[in-house]
Amino acid sequence: MSDSPTNTGADLIAHQQDGVLRLTIQRESRRNAISPAVINALTAALTSANSDRSVRAIVLTGAGDKAFCAGADLQSGQSFQFDYAEPTQGFANLLRLSRQMTVPMVARVNGACMAGGMGLLAMCDLAVAAPHAQFGLPEVKVGVFPAQVLSVLNGLIGARALTELCITGEPIGAEEALRLGLINRVSEDLDAGVDALLNRFLDKSPAAIRRGLYLMKRIGAMSFEESMAFTESQIGLIALTEDAAEGQAAFREKRPPRWSGR
Repeated sequence: MSDSPTNTGADLIAHQQDGVLRLTIQRESRRNAISPAVINALTAALTSANSDRSVRAIVLTGAGDKAFCAGADLQSGQSFQFDYAEPTQGFANLLRLSRQMTVPMVARVNGACMAGGMGLLAMCDLAVAAPHAQFGLPEVKVGVFPAQVLSVLNGLIGARALTELCITGEPIGAEEALRLGLINRVSEDLDAGVDALLNRFLDKSPAAIRRGLYLMKRIGAMSFEESMAFTESQIGLIALTEDAAEGQAAFREKRPPRWSGR
């Protein structure tokens, strides 16, 4: 990954600088709606970033200031047409990929976040929203129902709030999304808010964060005893990393740690 803008395709722009990969859905005229090209480009970019140790964080956003992502592109008339011979589909596979990511992902919510856009938001680990951002699952208004996005939204917010979003189709504002735990913060200056959040973890151990996200994304489906057995083995492995040795040495020597990310 380079320190300059990269065209990953007409629908997605990637730019990496100072360890942060910024991905922008470039479909402003379509409210940054999801297309097959967006799914393919995001899948490729995230797969590459997950194996690139120089990438410390990923910021996902949409072009302009009106929409983060409005969900499926209903204008195409193809949104709910699938190859039923395939047991898995592109958007679902993108959400599956997010559970394999060990690079922190931050959603920069610059406007409307609707339907499938809520899935993109939920697959990120952290989220910062502009005050005018709106969030919703309006699928019932066009005769369908949010499906794949429920797999990543379920557990992120409470069951009753999620049910209300699903069956009313009505949007909520940024402050309500913050109250529900859908986002981490609302920021008048969106870029400053995103950077402030990034700065809170970019100086921490890359190895600890990478292994920590791996741990967190696996215990959700485990029973208590399975989770406890898994985590007690993981803490021992995390303690064997170079970063763990360096962090403890720096603490004892009262100096800033020099992370190797290993």
